[in-house]
Amino acid sequence: MDKFESFTITTQPEPRVDIFGLKSGDASSQKPALLLLHGFPQTHHIWHRVAPQLTSAYTVVLLDLRGYGQSSKPGGVAAYAKSAMARDCAAVMTQLGHHAEPFFVCGHDRGARVAHKLCVDHPRRVHAAVFLDICPTLAMYEATSFDFARAYFHWFMLIQPAPLPEMMLLANPRKIAEAFMGGRQDAGLSIFAPECWEQYVAGLGDEATVHAMCDDYRAAATVDLEEAREDIKRGSLIACPLKVLWGQHGVIEKCFDAVKEWKQVSSKDVTVEGHSVNSGHYIPEQIPDLVVSEIKGFFVV
Repeated sequence: MDKFESFTITTQPEPRVDIFGLKSGDASSQKPALLLLHGFPQTHHIWHRVAPQLTSAYTVVLLDLRGYGQSSKPGGVAAYAKSAMARDCAAVMTQLGHHAEPFFVCGHDRGARVAHKLCVDHPRRVHAAVFLDICPTLAMYEATSFDFARAYFHWFMLIQPAPLPEMMLLANPRKIAEAFMGGRQDAGLSIFAPECWEQYVAGLGDEATVHAMCDDYRAAATVDLEEAREDIKRGSLIACPLKVLWGQHGVIEKCFDAVKEWKQVSSKDVTVEGHSVNSGHYIPEQIPDLVVSEIKGFFVV
């Protein structure tokens, strides 16, 4: 992406965690800041059709979440709590100079789960949020049905003790990526740009990345659930306007009432809206122009 420059920012010294990302413009710009967060098993590359269309209106920041892409891969399940990953986001935005004013955040899949925790733990930092193709993690696990478990089998496979799921993914990364990611929309692999696709396959073939991805899911099924229950008990809820978009051909549409679920974890006085879109799971790559339109229509200062 020609409009962007890369950076690496250390968000914690012990253990050291370096977060890789791209940014447009600079902190002195009068444009509002927008943080974009990717999902599994991807990287910042998911935004390659979206981010360039947003630089005229926003200072855009894209990250590789810890454990993914070129960012650090610390050890231990707790390192992948969404609260820890949200702290990375807050630290990066501070070090980039976006601390005086709240910023916008849009996340897909795992990135939206990080964005959820960012909204809860750092409410003064987030002006508004867009979440793509998720419901709250706690709600999804607690409402597990046969249809959900069949569609999201990886939620239950990847949380198994190491090294079983790691060995399964590393056994044939390309074939697994083709079957798993290609099977989530009628258009198959055609929605992915070849250069981005190779980044995803490379991640699934890298032992450290695969272990980190599994720990991300292990954290989701343990510490993230504990923190979510504690947030609800304390009344720590999303306090900014929220829009949720989900694919018409995916599990959110089939198994959940997304807007209702997000209202359950948001303050009563904030706007929560959303609707399905004509897409499979990988919304930013399948229908990027619609994502751009929704972001520009919702993220207004």
